[in-house]
Amino acid sequence: MAVGKTLEEIEIGAFAERMHTVTEQDIQAFADVSGDHNPVHLDADFAATTPFKGRIAHGMLSGAYISAAIAGDLPGPGSIYISQTLSFRRPVRLDDTVVTRVTVTAVDPDKARVTLKTECFVNAKTVVEGEAVVMVPRQGASA
Repeated sequence: MAVGKTLEEIEIGAFAERMHTVTEQDIQAFADVSGDHNPVHLDADFAATTPFKGRIAHGMLSGAYISAAIAGDLPGPGSIYISQTLSFRRPVRLDDTVVTRVTVTAVDPDKARVTLKTECFVNAKTVVEGEAVVMVPRQGASA
């Protein structure tokens, strides 16, 4: 079983990045799992009539990429989400490559929590930004 960083190993300024190119399959699977079948995500003709002038990915799909970076990279396996804020700045479209970055901004040793700046970018432009608070295992604690 993979184990992430312990509280004692995490420093302010540490960061992790992931990249994912959004596919038709991603959007359809997210719609099916979430139950969000808004036509702006799934129907090209409808989406063409919106201010976006075309289909866009679910905003929470980018939120899921943030979750994956936290769970998989920093702090990594064993960390537990406490909270997450998200601000959607620009749409993400089919075939966009989303770069997700999580950066440690604070460490609370008393509560074993880490605060992370969470961001997603497409073509170096911010599409999502927010902040996560995550509980992190302490060194020597059993998972």
